[in-house]
Amino acid sequence: MKAVLLKRRGTRLALTHFAVREFPEEINTLEGLGENLKPLLHDLGGSAKGVGIAVSHPEAMVRIIEQNTIPPELLRDALRINGPLLLSQDCREWVIDCAAIPVGAAGAPSAEGQQQVRYLVGGLPRAHVQKIHEACGKNKIASTVLQLPPVALLNAFEFANEEIFKTQAFVLVDIGHRSSTVIVGVKGELILIRSVEYGGAHFAEHLILQGAANFEEVVGMLEEDEVLTVENARLSLNELVRSISSSIGFFEAQHEEAIPKVYISGGLAKLPKILSLLVEELRLPCETWDPFADCELSIPRMRVGALTEQLPLLGSAFGVAAEIMRSCLKIRRGCARGGNGV
Repeated sequence: MKAVLLKRRGTRLALTHFAVREFPEEINTLEGLGENLKPLLHDLGGSAKGVGIAVSHPEAMVRIIEQNTIPPELLRDALRINGPLLLSQDCREWVIDCAAIPVGAAGAPSAEGQQQVRYLVGGLPRAHVQKIHEACGKNKIASTVLQLPPVALLNAFEFANEEIFKTQAFVLVDIGHRSSTVIVGVKGELILIRSVEYGGAHFAEHLILQGAANFEEVVGMLEEDEVLTVENARLSLNELVRSISSSIGFFEAQHEEAIPKVYISGGLAKLPKILSLLVEELRLPCETWDPFADCELSIPRMRVGALTEQLPLLGSAFGVAAEIMRSCLKIRRGCARGGNGV
């Protein structure tokens, strides 16, 4: 569980607080969620008038579809009613949202016949959304925005690396706990989002089965460049590497542009050896990125080291918060210096 608190400083955003806390995987009840929110908010400190949440879930859906031009509110209803036809799954008990994908310099919709538009569709089971809503209510959190992590991560990358986002091709890889996400974009246009059923938990379980006592021992042996552990780590990463490679291949086969670099986030991205293995396997530069690159840092000096260590984990949290701040700015231009926090 990750949280950030942002405030507006003139035309820029400032990070004033952040927190990271482990969430027990076996706890999936309303009471468990509520109880684990309390210490996270305590660690965060500060207060906010607007709150957004990016939530992971095994059944979360993020898709790109093509449809005739249609207002998003009508498309939402169509997706919910005709999910088996449009999304190949029943979505009547889901909360669905969608938005047209802006067309960047990569291309434009065909002008022949009925115009086709690419839409980003996201959804969660309604029961899970209700569980989050009730847990927030128990903690007196006035949740205003609910996002899926891939969308929040893409927003964060745009904020932090606007020039790259608008002028280059890029690949974002977020290595989560039980799943990972591969996002490909070019010149402001989202091209592909792919979910991979592989995460940090699978990596740890694989290496522990190969003889390590625990994950801490795995980290130590990787830092020492122990040969067998490194090769087992390389083998474990194969599934993720294949998905990244196929995503890059799909993009480069359809666009006259090469991917220059892969940007990595998530828990495993904190391990330098993981990054070096990905570089070797993908034969491309791979590096972590700073979601707060274009923000002011208004945190105590003693916390800067902890922030640097946790940067690969905070992209989604920053993305959903920054999107709220951008929406508020559009609605209320000229807000006073040091406005509402998120």
